[in-house]
Amino acid sequence: MILRSFFVMLHRWFGLFLAIFLFVAGLTGAIISWDHELDEWLNPQMFHAEHDALGQVIPPLELANQLEAADERAQVSYLPLSHEQGHALGLFISPKLNPATGKAYELEYNQAALNPASGAMQATRMWGEVSLNRENLLPFLYKLHYSLHIPDGFGLELGVLLFGIVGIIWVMDCFIALWISFPNPATWRKSLAFRFKQGGYKLNFDLHRSGGVWIWLLLLMLAVTSVSMNLNFQVMRPVVSLFSELTPSPFLVRAPNPVDEPIPPGIRREEVLELALAEAARREWTAPAGAMFYSPEVGVYGVGFFEPGQDHADGGLGNPWLYFDGPDGRFLGAEIPGTGTAGDIFMQAQFPLHSGRILGLPGRILISLMGLVVAMLSVTGLYIWWKRSLVRNRYGAYGGSNGNAENGENAGFMRV
Repeated sequence: MILRSFFVMLHRWFGLFLAIFLFVAGLTGAIISWDHELDEWLNPQMFHAEHDALGQVIPPLELANQLEAADERAQVSYLPLSHEQGHALGLFISPKLNPATGKAYELEYNQAALNPASGAMQATRMWGEVSLNRENLLPFLYKLHYSLHIPDGFGLELGVLLFGIVGIIWVMDCFIALWISFPNPATWRKSLAFRFKQGGYKLNFDLHRSGGVWIWLLLLMLAVTSVSMNLNFQVMRPVVSLFSELTPSPFLVRAPNPVDEPIPPGIRREEVLELALAEAARREWTAPAGAMFYSPEVGVYGVGFFEPGQDHADGGLGNPWLYFDGPDGRFLGAEIPGTGTAGDIFMQAQFPLHSGRILGLPGRILISLMGLVVAMLSVTGLYIWWKRSLVRNRYGAYGGSNGNAENGENAGFMRV
């Protein structure tokens, strides 16, 4: 009974700490499962070509070079390598290193949409800006989901770090909640039931307890993958490496630079693409080069191979990528979904599981519903705590010492 009382108390305090984070993450997660579709609906200027090019389009590499020539401060950090009919070419932009200051230039935008026929810049925006304007709403919600828009400090992404810690506590609380949901073998059915007819506090309690039990594996999956999303190199990879060998990550080729000190590439995109196409041919890949990126923090190029319009890789573990060193172009490695060690495949599955894209459209629907359920569990948990706080304040006691607080047997309080 003492151990049970301790875990009940721990679940209460963990729950109070997690509640606001999981409420926000749940609601935003339910929305951003459809971020691309909603963003395209809200901001057609960022996605649709203003004039149909009718097949007469400028190659994406040439468009990227034109943008950088027009704005010497800008460096294209993500570039689709094919055009979708009727769509603008959507690029992500990062600031170049200003040689006069040794720091990055200041940019007013980090995302741009170019007309594929003329190269004209249709629209720009600062992705992730704190703003509820139409053009910024979906990026705002996306970043809110994993960082609460907490500003960086001390050279750290504090919001990302905090949400990673939230994920770790959530994982622990998943096991605690499951353990206290089954007080004894004789009453296990109660932990799976919902008393809809009785309503009120009893139904709220069942929604919180039984609701969590029924979808426990999904909740644990979301908790574990949230740690992977935010603390991949700091926590998840070291933990997984205890159980399975991991292929060295190309992003660990060097320590990351501060965001305001980008590593200039020593090799051009065109050269990297040639290297990637040759490597893909050697591996007998048939999919075309679909996109490429450059990470200025670590100085790494990536080239992904997929059909046009399949950049989100709905279904499965994602698209294959080849990685090259930015300064000298040497081959750093490949990430091929479904291959490698057990640990590699586990790590490959983290984002597809978290986003639901591993199952395609049904998975995205499931994750969207799970977001609403996570928010509901946060609200019902807070309501249970509030009701019991009223009882404790009235009678000056917390459920006695027999560990039955979770059953509402507090000084005559209603039995659940």
